[in-house]
Order: sequence, then structure tokens, then C-alpha cells
Amino acid sequence: MKTSIIGYPRIGDLRELKFASEKYFRGEITSAELEQTAKEIRLYNLNVQKNSGIDLIPSNDFSFYDEVLDAAFLLNAVPERYTALGLSALDTYFAAARGYQGENGDVKALAMKKWYNTNYHYMVPEIDDNTEIKLAGTKPFDLFTEALENGVKTKPVIIGAYTFLKLARYTGKKTVLDFVEPIAAAYSELLRRFGELGTEWVQIDEPSLVKDMTADDIALFVSLYEKILAEKNGVKVLTQTYFGDVRDCYNELCGLDLDGIGLDFVEGKRSLELVRTNGFPKDKALFAGVVNGKNIWRNNYEKTVSVIAELKKYAENIVLNTSCSLLHVPCTLRNETKLPESYKKHFAYAEEKLSELAGLKTIFDSATPAETAEYRANKALHSETRAGENPAVKAKVAALTESDFVRLPAFAEREKIQKARFKLPLFPTTTIGSFPQTADVKAKRSAFRKGELNADEYERFIEKKIAECVALQEEIGLDVLVHGEFERNDMVEYFGECLDGYIFTEKAWVQSYGTRCVKPPVVWGDISRAKPMTVRWSKYAQSLTNKPMKGMLTGPVTILNWSFPREDISLKESAFQIALAIREEVLDLEANGISIIQVDEAALREKLPLRRADWREDYLDWAIPAFRYVHSGVKPETQIHTHMCYSEFADIIRDIDDMDADVITFEASRSDLTILDVLKENNFRTEVGPGVYDIHSPRIPSKEEIKAAIGKMKERIPVSKLWVNPDCGLKTRGNEETVPSLKNLVAAAKEARNENG
Repeated sequence: MKTSIIGYPRIGDLRELKFASEKYFRGEITSAELEQTAKEIRLYNLNVQKNSGIDLIPSNDFSFYDEVLDAAFLLNAVPERYTALGLSALDTYFAAARGYQGENGDVKALAMKKWYNTNYHYMVPEIDDNTEIKLAGTKPFDLFTEALENGVKTKPVIIGAYTFLKLARYTGKKTVLDFVEPIAAAYSELLRRFGELGTEWVQIDEPSLVKDMTADDIALFVSLYEKILAEKNGVKVLTQTYFGDVRDCYNELCGLDLDGIGLDFVEGKRSLELVRTNGFPKDKALFAGVVNGKNIWRNNYEKTVSVIAELKKYAENIVLNTSCSLLHVPCTLRNETKLPESYKKHFAYAEEKLSELAGLKTIFDSATPAETAEYRANKALHSETRAGENPAVKAKVAALTESDFVRLPAFAEREKIQKARFKLPLFPTTTIGSFPQTADVKAKRSAFRKGELNADEYERFIEKKIAECVALQEEIGLDVLVHGEFERNDMVEYFGECLDGYIFTEKAWVQSYGTRCVKPPVVWGDISRAKPMTVRWSKYAQSLTNKPMKGMLTGPVTILNWSFPREDISLKESAFQIALAIREEVLDLEANGISIIQVDEAALREKLPLRRADWREDYLDWAIPAFRYVHSGVKPETQIHTHMCYSEFADIIRDIDDMDADVITFEASRSDLTILDVLKENNFRTEVGPGVYDIHSPRIPSKEEIKAAIGKMKERIPVSKLWVNPDCGLKTRGNEETVPSLKNLVAAAKEARNENG
């Protein structure tokens, strides 16, 4: 039985790509030096996979920023505003990813959205009526050749034509159907050229097949592939799916002239049922996604053996595979030098998942799988009793009743009370929470963690930074202030460190977007709050100003969604445990004089099931109540804010309104504030602050640009409900960008007030 993986992390074991890219952005290294770092990472990854015994190793899974953006450049789907800058090919690529502001021009970045149900973000391809889709790049061929020259024959990977067209944004009169012929021709050319290079397998990723598909969607998919597969030039084609099952198009998929079909048996609720009920074509290989590519727990061999044994009844050629790309897990446990072995033995990062595939291959090559040493050792590991159980927490969750999730009085009455209390002007200005984490902040935090700085010295430093931040905001003229979050390494990891039931890694970095990496904490036991987490800093910050100071918290759903969760209890149980802890913090902040409290649910949409039929029972029926419970006990005059990151909110906008927050801020600038139309159509009740400029780009927005955004807001939302703010926290930006951007924001808001009378 052969083994395969869908993709491998590209950031480098120690985030080498992140650091090299950021040096390049600062002009500290050349493009050649950046390319060399990238090549070293690629070759290292290839050798790790080769030495682990993986039979079908991917290439072209590497990207400087995002694989969907790579596909856009490969297919010539690059808006003219980027190519017109006259930059090098690499800098044009980064301009589309990050925006550009310099002597060659001033352009915003492409829109950015969440990649299905993950914390990864992709760049949204933009297609206008003048776009000529064709094969325009050589990256997949170059990386296949590079691997071959280094002794590794790979399985090139490319985003599929159907998924690319479904993810794209169409800015003209043409629709997706106008681009079927040219994109099919481009993929046919891709296969032809791979055939000339001697490629055996090409993996075409089609994750959009696991979403709800209409009859037109299915017809589009079939039409594309009938054209693409008409002339394969000796290449075997694998259509790879992940993040769910293909219940809407299984038979159509099996009926195509494909050589392999990749199905997800981890997140695919009906994948096994589909194979069992419909069978599987004898002339195709089934790439069975049985090793979880999104979580770090060791594979349960007993369950996997059971799944494969069932599949063997219907499929003659099975390839052991990951459920999705390993992009979504850290690189290797080898760098976890501080994590006790009692924890580490339960984990498998990307490199260890390669070993798991090798172990499973050994098991399935045996006449008696259950008798192998690998199987017995794995079964013993999964039989161990987990530490960290807390019956008191479980009892509190079990005792929750419907009334615990309702805040009184109703929103309309609270809104009047809060407007009378705060007396804020029209278009009140604020930020989302964090301020730039400058080099001195990172250095002091590192020194404190290493014991080179004692607690008193560190706390005095944090107080100094908070005082500077408060003074800066007052100088700029913001209406509602924040303390800057200088004490926090990350909006989730910080809270995990303050909660019982979490454990923490040292080097478990995962790419979120571009050069942004996160280190998710791990839910190990039952979760509870041992002590106040933020009160000390928020209270100190409020003492420095007469303006309202927001207390800043991360919500229970986001904390869970940006953690590695347990697999032996439900997400609902974990979310409610975290909600208990965050509620205690909210009430403590209120008791200590904090009158505005922001509970960020940046990742609310992240684990929303990809199929609408699963939304309520599997997610919304517990995710929305978890947030409501956090704030249901505060006084009417306490204002509750929340914040949500890049996602598609239109189809759950009423559920978002039902969170019963007083103010919601959205990341919206990269999508040209299209959220406004959705809010208007649904008579959105909650006060709202759609982000007026993109903090993920180094661009400094002008006052006029922000005023134009406010103008769009005024056309669709009552001015009494509008806030003006950046679209996310400012942690990743520098002061040289942040200060002028916020000054322009405040100036624009003031002019808008004056014009509004």
C-alpha cells in the first residue's frame, strides 16, 4: 500500500521563510537571497519526506505567500493595477499580496478571506472583463524540475480550475461561464507540459467540491474536467478534495476519466457512506485521507485500520493519505525541547505524521495488522487515562439553562442607556485593541521569559508602554481608547496561559497568512480561570485617562477555534468551559470600573460547517450561546463590543446580530466594504464599525480615502449606529505606519461629523 501527503508546511522548521521575507520587505536582503532561502526550505522538506518513505511526494506546495495567489499569477489572472506598477515579477506578486505604496504608485492588496474552515487566509483572485486566462507562468514546472534534479520525483500540486473559478471575484459583466474554455485550455496545457517532463501524477486540488453544490455547479465541474482530461499526455490525474465530503457530486466525480480521487475520511462525515453505498471505480486509486492534517494528536491506528478495512471491500487500489495539507500543523516535534515527554508522546506534527503514514503502511502490509508492534504501541498510548479532569467545571456547564444566555434589558433599551452614559460624538473613533509590538516590547518579553528580567521590572516596563500608548491616543484624538496589549504575545495564547487546562508549545508555529504565523495553545484538560487575566492592565490604563478605556478579551469560540482542540470531547463542551472563564473576567472588569468591554470573536465563522445543513446543530446552536453567556450578566450601561476577522458573513449575518453585542467591528476594507449591503438588507440592529483601512498592508491610507469609506457607510447604515476604526488590531504594523494612519482616520471622522451637522 502506497503513501502520499497533500502538502507540507512551507514556512521552515524555525520560520525561516517568514524572517527572510520580512528582511526582503525591509530591503535588508536581495531577491536572490530570498529565493535561496526558499530553495533551501523546499529541498529540506523534500528530503524529510523522502527519508520518511512517502511514496508520492508533492511539489509546488511551496509559496512565498499563498497558493491561490500563485495560481492567479500562473493563469495570468493578475489585475492590471499591479502589472502597471512596472515592478519585478516578485515585487508585483508581493504588491498583490500586501499592497504597494511608493514611487511607482499606490495600490491596495487583493481581498483576503479565510480558507474554508481553517485559520489560513487566501488571496481572492480578481477577474475583470479584460482578463485573458492562459498558462502564463512556469513555477509548477520549475519546482518539479528542481526536485527531480535533487533526486526526488514528485507529484506536482495545483489549485483546481473549478475551485479557482468559484473562489474568484468577478468585477465586470462577465461571469464564471465566460472563462470555462480558456481555463480548461490552460489546465490541458499544464498536463501536456508535465507529460513532456515525465511526470507520473499531477494532483489537482478541488476543495470546493465539499461545499453545497447546485446542479449548475456540478455541470460546471463536469464540463471543465471533460475538457481538461480529453488529452492527459500520459499523466495520471488525481482530483484531491479535503475539509469534508463530496456528497453532491460523488457519482459525477467517479465517472470522470481520472486516475485517482482523494477523499477526506476525517472531516468527511459521509465519505465512508458514499463509498459503501455507491462503490468505487476499479480503474481509479482511492487516496484515503485518514491522517488528520489539521490537528496535532497522534492518529488512532485502531480506528484507521477499521476505516481502511471497510474501504478495501470496495476499492482495489488504496493510497494512504493525509486528510488535507499539513500546512495547518506545525513542522516538527524535534524543536519542542521544553515540552515534557508525557505530553509530546501524544502529539504528531507534520514530520511525525509522515512517520504515522509509514507506521500505517507497515501495519497494512502485514497479514495480521493488529499483531504488529506499531499497532500495539499505538493502542496502548490511546488507552492511557488523560490528566486534567475537573468535575466542578463539567457540573457548571451541565447546570446552564436557557435564561443564562439572555441579557436584559433588550438591545434597544440598552442602546439608549449607553448613549446617555458615554455621550460619544457621531462616528466615534476607536481601534480594535493591539498597538504595534515594537522591538523593545519583544525584547523585554523574551528577557522576562528567560528570567533575565524580574516580574517587577517587566511590569514597570508594561506600565510605561501603556502610558505612552494612552497618551498617543489622546494626542491623536481617538474617542474610545485601548491599553495596547503590550503584555500579550498573542490574542489566544495569552489567555491560554492564564487558564487551567491548556498546555503550551515552544516552536509549534503555523502559517495564518503570508508571513504571519501563530502558535496555537493545546486544550489538554478541562478549562477554568484560576485568577484575573486582564483586570490589572485595563484598570491601570483607565486610571490614566478620562476617556472610556476598552477592556480587551478574546471570546470563547475564537479561543477554541485558534487552539488545537481535544478530540475526545465535543467542541461545544470546550466552548462552554471557556465561556465560563471569560464571563468571570468580564464581570471582574465591570466591577473594576471598565465600562466598555470588547470580547473578540475574530474566528466565529472559522469552524462553521461547510454545508448549510450542518450549520445549526453542529455549530451555531452552541457557538452563538457561548458568546451570549459571556456578557449576559453585565449591567445595561456596560457596552459590549466584539470583532470579527476576514470571512464571508452574509449568510450568517442574522446569527451575528443575535450575538446581542452592543457594537460589532468587522474587517471589511479589502472587500471594499461589501459587508455594508448585507447589513442594510438585513436591517442589522447592532451598532457597527466596518474597518475603513487595511492593517495587513504597509500602506498609509489618506484622509480622503477614509472619508470615502465613511461616505459609503453613511449611505447604507444609520449614522447613529456607525463607528470608525481600522479593520483589525495594529500589532503587526510599525509606529511609522500606525500613527499617520490613525491621524488620518480621526481627521476624516471629524470632517464627516461637521458635514453631517
